[in-house]
Amino acid sequence: MGPDRPRRVAVAGVALSDCGRVDHATPYALHAQAARRALADSGLDRSVIDGLASAGLGTLAPVEVADHLGLRPTWADSTSVGGAAWEVMAAHATDAIAAGHANAVLLVYGSTARADLKAGRRTAALSFGTHGPAQFEAPYGHTLIAKYAMAARRHMHQYGTTLRQFAEVAVQTRANAAFNPHAMYRTPVTVDDVLAGPVVADPFTRLQCCVRSDGGCAVLLAAEEYVADTDTSPVWVLGTGTALSHATLAEWDDFTVTPAAVSGPLAFRRAGVTPQDIDVAELYDAFTYMTLVTLEDLGFCAKGEGGAFVEKGRLTIGGALPVNTDGGGLSACHPGMRGLFLLVEAVRQLRGEAEEGRQVRRRDGTLPRLAVASGTGGWFCSSGTLILGRD
Repeated sequence: MGPDRPRRVAVAGVALSDCGRVDHATPYALHAQAARRALADSGLDRSVIDGLASAGLGTLAPVEVADHLGLRPTWADSTSVGGAAWEVMAAHATDAIAAGHANAVLLVYGSTARADLKAGRRTAALSFGTHGPAQFEAPYGHTLIAKYAMAARRHMHQYGTTLRQFAEVAVQTRANAAFNPHAMYRTPVTVDDVLAGPVVADPFTRLQCCVRSDGGCAVLLAAEEYVADTDTSPVWVLGTGTALSHATLAEWDDFTVTPAAVSGPLAFRRAGVTPQDIDVAELYDAFTYMTLVTLEDLGFCAKGEGGAFVEKGRLTIGGALPVNTDGGGLSACHPGMRGLFLLVEAVRQLRGEAEEGRQVRRRDGTLPRLAVASGTGGWFCSSGTLILGRD
């Protein structure tokens, strides 16, 4: 690091907690388990951690999480913008470390959403209140999935995207999950299987919706001077971008354009790379439409061409652009806010740590060099995009 440039920021450690079906743990326990594993993965001493980013747990998040982990950070973030929160907070943490406001920031998440539902401790319904912007849609009973379903139908109407193309996303994501021993669902499915399932919200059938799981994960970001002390090869944060869009569908300018159309180009420009340079993509996929439209908005294909782009196995591990290589939220795990899992999987792919059959290779047989992780929050209300690289 010289006096005329900011510090570079590396991903020093990543880890998952127990995931899938975890009936006898609390969210705090999953936070702690993931944090310990990420720290062990890095090889760094816990004393280097002076920043914490967490959202979604406790009345005073992340104060309660910090207290449970025995940390007293001097930098903290709890930005809550839905599933994109983790990419947004990672962008904030990267800026803080680069500027010298923190040295090592732990991002940590844990949820027992599936176990809580099973035990009757919570319901599947989400309430967004009857005041503020929500008051104009709440009386009509708009559910979360209905908002995504309407957007998907608009894409079909405007660009001719088909039900079979949406189903292709679910089929290829499941094909990737087949190589992940920790994925909740690994049995291969066909397009016909996907389309034959019960409709949850037109046009989405059951297999086009994310699984409900328990689980947690953690990512440790650290300044470049700590890299020499880590146990793993560094993965660098090369560029970040964030964007907010709308709170209600009535304020959404175009159902076929998401805030990833802003966060993505920002991240690519700041990293000095293009979508064509990317070897692997980890994208938020609560529903099949999310994958398709995010690929468009990040620039992997033109607007309206996402349906054709996802065909012919392109998204599989051996395809032209491997996407959601762990099986994604559609097949691997989805404990509630999946954005941090995207970063864990991207880092593992760049390090070459994925299981046999799941590890992405470039055409020349070498490990991937560049990955993009892009999270989506709410009903396409927010987006955060990170470009990660080994060089």
